[in-house]
Amino acid sequence: MGATEEVFSLGIVGLPNVGKSTLFNALVRGNAQVANYPFTTIDPNRGIVDVPDPILPQIGALAGAKRITPETIQFVDIAGLVRGASHGEGLGNRFLAHIREMDAIVHVVRCFADDSVVHVDGATDPARDMGVVETELVMADLEAVMRRIHKVEPMLKSGDKRYALEMEVLSHLRQTLEAGTPLRRAQLHEDSLRMARELFLLTMKPLVYVANVDEASIEAAMLTAAGIAGADRMVPEVAALVQEAQGDAVVPVCAQLEAQLCELAPEEASEYLQELGLNGSALSELIRAGRRVLDLITFYTIKGEETRAWTIRRGTTAPEAAGKIHSDMERGFIRAEVISSEELLSIGSFAVARERGRVRTEGRDYAMQNGDVVLFRFNV
Repeated sequence: MGATEEVFSLGIVGLPNVGKSTLFNALVRGNAQVANYPFTTIDPNRGIVDVPDPILPQIGALAGAKRITPETIQFVDIAGLVRGASHGEGLGNRFLAHIREMDAIVHVVRCFADDSVVHVDGATDPARDMGVVETELVMADLEAVMRRIHKVEPMLKSGDKRYALEMEVLSHLRQTLEAGTPLRRAQLHEDSLRMARELFLLTMKPLVYVANVDEASIEAAMLTAAGIAGADRMVPEVAALVQEAQGDAVVPVCAQLEAQLCELAPEEASEYLQELGLNGSALSELIRAGRRVLDLITFYTIKGEETRAWTIRRGTTAPEAAGKIHSDMERGFIRAEVISSEELLSIGSFAVARERGRVRTEGRDYAMQNGDVVLFRFNV
């Protein structure tokens, strides 16, 4: 077997006409259909996006690489959800099935008022819209848990303790969901976590909120470092609701602006952003936020003519990371020679870093760290 690199997927969801497909097009520079009526997107649009990384080209230049390969992440534009989707309304079951395939969810919330863009519920109200989507995901999970309960109930008569334990876990999940609490925000013990993953429950998935604003609001809305301020009340409202719910990321984006930038040459796009008083595109921050909620880290390899960045989950061991490159490397793992990218760039050469004793030798139990530059030694 060859490389087994995993590409993580983020599903873009939300009510109809909130800007999902416009955002998707901007992310992938694609041509997903965008129209002013519900359910324009029926089958999911999928696009692979390079992860912005200013460190990778620096390492590539240091190594004299002829080929630089960035990490990638997949975005999926999923059909708009409506009230009652968990009971089959709109594209209901198809929509929910598509979300189950995702590693994380990007929930686009409309934070602009525009009479020319029809809102499925008549008027823009971020709190209401967020509640609709969250309620439908909770109800879908509750339905899945109840189906499992009905399956396990007859087994209790056998007296097997396994079924009694499973029913206890399922009852806890049911009570949590009946209270309207998404499972990712609940205090679940290990058995409940395991069952939730086994059932592919939607509210267990990490979540990023995109506050989709208009161009007039984007400059103020970009002030995320100070806790999101905005010219319009809607972005702070979204941020406050998320903060109150204890978690998740919020990224203000003007999807329409980002789509326009994609049509410009890089130099023109940069000039346009400067005219607006913006430091750069918000899409890079969205990609970084998606990686943060998935707890992903990066390591780098320098091999021959290629310098490459790889995506792994935090806590991945050196042999497991080697296996992302090739399964033979994991099976025959001997050791990893590791240096941080920061130190390598400071020294200027992997060979010089080794001569100075700055390259560490790590064994099978080493947990890879974000920014590691590594050379794997293995038996074929």
